Amino acid sequence: MTGTPAPGAVRVLAHGIGAQHDLPLSPFYAFAGAFAALFVSFLALGLLWSDSRFTGERAGRPLPAAVQRAADARATRLTARVLGLAAALAVVLWLLLGPADPDRNPAPGAVYVLLWVGLVPASLLLGPVWRPLNPLRTVHLLACRVLHRDPGAGRPLPVRLGMRPAAAGLLAFTWLELVAPDPASPTALLVFLGGYAAVHLAGAAVYGAHWFDHADAFEVYSGLLGRLSPFGRRPADGRLVVRSPFNGLDATPRLPGLVATVCVMLGSTAYDGFSDAPRWITTVQTSELGRTTTATLGLLGAVVLVATLYGLCAGATRLVCGTPPRPLTAFAHSLVPIALGYLVAHYFTLFATEGPRTLALAFGADRPAPPEPPLGPGGVATLQVVAIVTGHVLGVIAAHDRSVRLMPPRRAVIGQLPLLVLMIAYTVGGLALLIA
Repeated sequence: MTGTPAPGAVRVLAHGIGAQHDLPLSPFYAFAGAFAALFVSFLALGLLWSDSRFTGERAGRPLPAAVQRAADARATRLTARVLGLAAALAVVLWLLLGPADPDRNPAPGAVYVLLWVGLVPASLLLGPVWRPLNPLRTVHLLACRVLHRDPGAGRPLPVRLGMRPAAAGLLAFTWLELVAPDPASPTALLVFLGGYAAVHLAGAAVYGAHWFDHADAFEVYSGLLGRLSPFGRRPADGRLVVRSPFNGLDATPRLPGLVATVCVMLGSTAYDGFSDAPRWITTVQTSELGRTTTATLGLLGAVVLVATLYGLCAGATRLVCGTPPRPLTAFAHSLVPIALGYLVAHYFTLFATEGPRTLALAFGADRPAPPEPPLGPGGVATLQVVAIVTGHVLGVIAAHDRSVRLMPPRRAVIGQLPLLVLMIAYTVGGLALLIA
């Protein structure tokens, strides 16, 4: 939240921003600046960017050989596995043996703040960090060694499956965080984490370790955000490289379920934004359907709205420009920086305040007070607006480069008009959740 956390860890951990009236920023200047940034970017790209400049997986300058050896060393991989497994065991022990009071138990903060929110800066800096840390991969690897089985052995993953299990996992996790009656209770977290582990270990037992690549929600979440990292690995030769984040984004695999996954990321964050609005709180509390059912419908409605707008945009692009190859997935990568902008806007202050508090609890402090937010209300408001607008501008650039590659030259610019309208709609909606 943008201000001092409300009493009880449930509300603090379930929402990343404060009420809209906490943000002292003129709506006129925010909307005008956002519209100007998007429109000027669109015009400049149309005039000056006529050929595709991103090379995706082929791009990047190799890092020094010593860095490559250190990153790929067995000791490095083993250390990451031990850290990930130890952290997971600590969370389980805190949930089983720790205080029932979430204000004194570090487990909720470890899951909702250090994992969910912390993966954002970690992935942006280092790439898909959850893959080497994933404790479920380690458990699967240990089980395979006990059974003398190759961890990669298993049935081929159905092509149509794609990222759909990851999208479902992300939706389930965000439901727990934002809708469940008591998301910080040990029982709720144990049930979710136990069920999540059972599903993915069963998937890995059938399909091998490759199951985690596209089905594990946190690996896919970290991997998509890691596309914007300056560091990456070239698939052709396995070299670690420094690259433009746009090249990493351009290399995003066009798998089934990619659109669904990104729409869950966007829609759930949007729901987080308006779920604290007084009108929505009143609606939830007075609904004849009950709080949980109404909130569930609200979360699903936000995801469906985001997906519907994107689907209409893809359809309009097809009508304007003929039939570009799979328009629904061809431009899905441009939504990733938009999702990143929303995540930064909504969760920056939560991470800066509740992150240190969670670490203090983990090291034995009793009811530590969170530190003061690093920015005042004006600074938070400015950061949030800049994050949202920057994410959309980056999305416009990524979509433009893909357009000039896929579409005939005469239609490349006009074919982006539906995308521009979509970006403006998402921007207006995101800013409205903050300051309207």
